[in-house]
Amino acid sequence: MASSSSSSLFCYLFLSVLSVSSALASNPGGGCFINAIYSFGDSIADTGNLLRMGPGGVFNPIGHLPYGLSMKKRTPTGRCSDGLLIIDYLAMALNLSLINPYMDKTSKFDDGVNFAVAGATALDVPFFMSNDVIMPYAASSIGIQLSWFNTHLSSVCSTREECSKKLERTLFLLGEIGGNDYSFAFYQGKSIEDVATFVPQVVQLIVDAVKHVIEAGAVHIIVPGNFPIGCFPSFLVNYKGKGAKVYDRNNCIKELNTFSQVHNKKLQKALESLGEAYPHANILYSDYYQAFMNLIDKASILGFDESSLLKSCCGGGGQYNFDINMICGMPGAWPCSDPSKYISWDGIHLTQAAYKNMAQALIDKFIFPTSKFQKIWKC
Repeated sequence: MASSSSSSLFCYLFLSVLSVSSALASNPGGGCFINAIYSFGDSIADTGNLLRMGPGGVFNPIGHLPYGLSMKKRTPTGRCSDGLLIIDYLAMALNLSLINPYMDKTSKFDDGVNFAVAGATALDVPFFMSNDVIMPYAASSIGIQLSWFNTHLSSVCSTREECSKKLERTLFLLGEIGGNDYSFAFYQGKSIEDVATFVPQVVQLIVDAVKHVIEAGAVHIIVPGNFPIGCFPSFLVNYKGKGAKVYDRNNCIKELNTFSQVHNKKLQKALESLGEAYPHANILYSDYYQAFMNLIDKASILGFDESSLLKSCCGGGGQYNFDINMICGMPGAWPCSDPSKYISWDGIHLTQAAYKNMAQALIDKFIFPTSKFQKIWKC
């Protein structure tokens, strides 16, 4: 159960997210204790790094409409969505400006840095090669992102004491990471039994990353779990025709959701042990799985179209409006008339509406502290 101090934080942030809606924050710093966010991960958090690195393969369309169509200026930003992401709503809740991508060298990083890259993995390319998994391009692993963090940190502080002082009021969002390690393998026909062997190494690399930032001076770290991938159109299309026993009460794929839960339970257990090893650090697990399921369970209340919960807003048609050969942004794939009614944007990523509601649910209910949490984040 969350402590009263952490509950105060959650209530404050929840009300803040509700009040900002989808407007951009215009008061950087805003008087909150947390004055910066450092973000790591994949396309769930990438605010433009891959776009600036030169996207490849299935990610080429993110630099063009309809990606970004729900942004204020209807402009693609490199986010894999029609609009804002969870990281954006967390930043706004803390009265920070949206966190700029590390690869945007023209940006200021006063409110933090986003190192996340769409397609990123926990494991490195040689691992996938040894397991006969072909990477769609040279993905940036969490290890590469940590090296960028080291480079950035050395540019803003020079001693351990100075860096610790700078980072004591910084929130670290470390993930979601690991989803692509599994998805790339599943998409290429690997069995659940085969991919399950990846889990211990993926979890260990996440734990190592948390250790890395703590050793650098991080104190406040949020580590998200993985999504219920069995509810994603990109997976559902591969299970068509396999019989009713494959699906759960939400018509999601049972064995894939069970797999995600296995990863999440191992991650939570590892974070609990890590919290005991670093009692001065506030390490929190963020339950992306349950926050996503909350969208389905409360779809009508949240304004989602109940007949389209497992369909992409933008896609090439079919039962789930997803075709790997005609993904969103390609000729023949078109967005729905109202993305706010959909959970899935392109079959792989979520809509701005889904991310906004997830951010609210995460802050209100699904971020669980694994160590003592002090009353220091209130504004």
